[in-house]
Parts: sequence; structure tokens; C-alpha cells
Amino acid sequence: MSSNVSAQQSNANAAIYETSASGRKLERISETLPVKGAVEITINPDKRFQRITGFGGSFTQASAYLLNGLSKANREKILKAYFAEEGANYSLTRTHINSCDFSTYQYAYNNVPGDITLQQFDISEDMKGIIPMIKEAQQISKDGFRIIASPWTAPPWMKDNNNWVGGKLLPQYYPTWALYFSKYFTAYKKEGIDIWGITVENEPHGNGNNWESMLFTPKEMTDFVELHLGPRLAKDGYGKIKILGYDQNRAGLKEWVDEMYRSKKSSKYFAGTAMHWYESTYDYFGEALQYAHKKNPAKHLINTEACIDAEVPKWKDDDWYWKQEATDWGWDWASEKEKYLHPKYVPAFRYARDIIGCLNNYVDGWIDWNMVLDKQGGPNWFKNWCIAPVIVDTATDEVYFTPLYYVMAHFSKFIRPGAVRVDCMLNHKELMATAVKNPDGTIAVIIFNPTEEAQPLKINLNNKKTNISISAKALQTVVIKS
Repeated sequence: MSSNVSAQQSNANAAIYETSASGRKLERISETLPVKGAVEITINPDKRFQRITGFGGSFTQASAYLLNGLSKANREKILKAYFAEEGANYSLTRTHINSCDFSTYQYAYNNVPGDITLQQFDISEDMKGIIPMIKEAQQISKDGFRIIASPWTAPPWMKDNNNWVGGKLLPQYYPTWALYFSKYFTAYKKEGIDIWGITVENEPHGNGNNWESMLFTPKEMTDFVELHLGPRLAKDGYGKIKILGYDQNRAGLKEWVDEMYRSKKSSKYFAGTAMHWYESTYDYFGEALQYAHKKNPAKHLINTEACIDAEVPKWKDDDWYWKQEATDWGWDWASEKEKYLHPKYVPAFRYARDIIGCLNNYVDGWIDWNMVLDKQGGPNWFKNWCIAPVIVDTATDEVYFTPLYYVMAHFSKFIRPGAVRVDCMLNHKELMATAVKNPDGTIAVIIFNPTEEAQPLKINLNNKKTNISISAKALQTVVIKS
């Protein structure tokens, strides 16, 4: 299977690409003749919404470790598939500060209790994998990409429980923890890597006391940003780095944005809000996203993490990713009143539905979790197995591009940074669609058909009609020269 998803030159009004359960993988298809009763999609490019920041995945120690275990040819193949112009062309990424569950073991950049000025700050652990992975991706990417960095926890010595898991940052170490971020930016900058944004804390509600975590209430996080982190970064010349608050599931957005934007002083330091998708396998929480946007329309809304969780990857089994067989953590552990949010689901559908739903509710960036995992769904020191778009077997030097890779590419490849979402009207109870106007003037329309039947479509744009047909159980991107 090839990872090459290059766009062919179009000699027609529209270039159409489809990924489907029938086996298409970002395949170029043709326009069709008009069909009576076709579903109409009407695009109004004069009605504009949010500006797009980007799409992509995450540089984790687990992914870097696996790339180090592959042949040079396969390492390059994967990174080109993600970052080359002819590949998915990722534009927005994430990485972790200190270790996370998708690390091979727990580590921090300073393990010296009482070193409040962080004289012993050391990123040598990242030099073994994450930093070389980022640098190689930088060499491949023509347009470049932005990086958001997130801590799972401060070093244990700064916390009230002196533990990697759970606990809170001790108030006397608020200034030191703010300095920690600044030291991180400086260390990465020396390696030629600029950090575009940060989240203050990954999953501040915690993760059930399982792996690296540190707890914040909305007020505690806002106080930390307003009184320590924001001023520290401004003082050290990093005031333009985007600070994103929250960074957990969407249902909790209201209480967080209410606190983050409680005053002009707090609002000036927050560039926006980060969130994850794990609250449900099908609900993208449009009302919560709308509320967060309306609370402060000038700020970012970025999905910083998503994955098929609580599953071991299915090796070279494309069909599984299109079937309603996957379960998530909530299948077993959600409370009875919330179990309805966690039914069995179709992995490819979950990505397509969520990204389109997010875009249609003011989200401007969407980041997947690990770029590469192994056949077990790791490595992960806690054995918290998940699935990535690319699965590898380092023992045999094999690479498997799952259908999830192609689903992600439909967005990252054809919706470029600086694009603006435009009005897209679709009257159908099951099909979903969204549209943007790219910086080059093209209109990209992305359509999702979860039904068991092919659907004839008619796209209306500027009094011109494009007739297409989308396959059953498929995702389609239509790029129109406007």
C-alpha cells in the first residue's frame, strides 16, 4: 500500500478525492453527470467564519522511539507521508513537556529538589528521539508547521504529593514552574525549534490517577497564568507564544472559559482554549464549542488530542477501521448515566464526524495523538494501548498506513493554514459537510457519507454546479477553482 497521496493536475473545474470502505485511499475520481434528486450542497464564500490554524498529529517519545527502530527508508517514508507536500502536509502538531503515558519511562528536565532557578535544566532525554524526529520533519515540510507543547506534570518535587501521578503544584513553586516553560522554549530554540503554543496542563481534571498528571481547578490555572506564566513569558521575550487553557474534554468548556476570560487582565494572556474528544465517540459537543467561541470570539479553539483509545491496533486489516466494532474507555468505565455516549463505533467515522463537526462549530485547529505506534498500541509505560494512523513492526521493519491516515489527510492536505471557513448548507439528516476558502483562492469542500448507499450530490458555488457522487461509507474532498 502506498502512502503517496499526491494531487494530480486538474483540467476540470473540480478535483475530487475519496477515501472509502470499499478500498479507496484518497483516490482521484471524476465528476458525474447530473442526477435528479441529488443532495444539494450550497456554498456561500461571502459568509465567512473562523480562520484555520492547521491540522496534524503529535511528536511523542513513543513515536520517536519506534522511528529509531526502523530502517532509514521506512523512517523517511513515514515522515514524508506526514509532512511532505505530496503527503498529508501536516501544519499543526503537538508534543509533550517531560514524560507522558506514551513514553517508555517517566522523566523530567529537572530532578533536583529545591533547584528553584532550574540551574540543572536538561532536555537530553528529548535529544534521543523527539528532537531528531521534529528536525527531520522540518527538513521535509515545505511550508513548515506549528508546534504546541503540553506538560502532563511538573517534576514530583514541585507537587504536594511528591508523585508523578495526581497531586497539585505547590504554591511556592508557581514561579519555578513558570520559569520551567521559559527554559524549555530556550532549550528548544537552541536546537532550531520554535514553539508556537502551549497548553498549561494536559487534562487538569486528571486521568483517574493512572499516569502522569497534575490537577488544576479553573481558578487555579487562571491565577497561575495571570500572575506567573503570562508575566514570566513576557519578561523573557516569549510573550508571543500562544497560551491555551483547559486541555480536556469538551463538555467542561463552559466553566473553564468563564474563568479564563473573567477579566481583561486574565484574557490578555490566554490565546484560546484547548480540548480533547474523549467525552463521547459520536457527540462533538457543538453547543459547548459555540459557547466557548461566543465567550471570546477572537480566541483560538483547538482540539489538541484525539485517538482510538482502549484498543489494540488491527494489523493490516483495513475493513476493521470501517466497521462498528471499536469500543473506548467509557464502554467499561463510564457511569451508567453516561454510558450512552460510549457505544460501539466505526473508527474512520469517528474521525470524519468529529473534525467536520468541530470545524462547523468554530474550531480552528485539530491535532491527532501519536503519529506512530506499534502492533500492541504502544510503547506506553502504563500499558495504556491506543491506535495511531500509522502502525509499525520494528522486528520485521514493516509499516501499515491505516485508513485513519487517509482520513486525516483529507483535512490536513486540502485545508491549509490561513483558510477561512465559509457557509456550507447541506439538507440531509445523515450526510455532513464543511467548506473553506484557501489562501490560494480554491474552495475545499469535505463531505462525509456514513450511510450504506452511494449518494449523488450537486455542489452550488457562484452559480456554477459541480455534480459528483460519494460512495457508501466514504469521506470526500472536492477542491474547486473559484
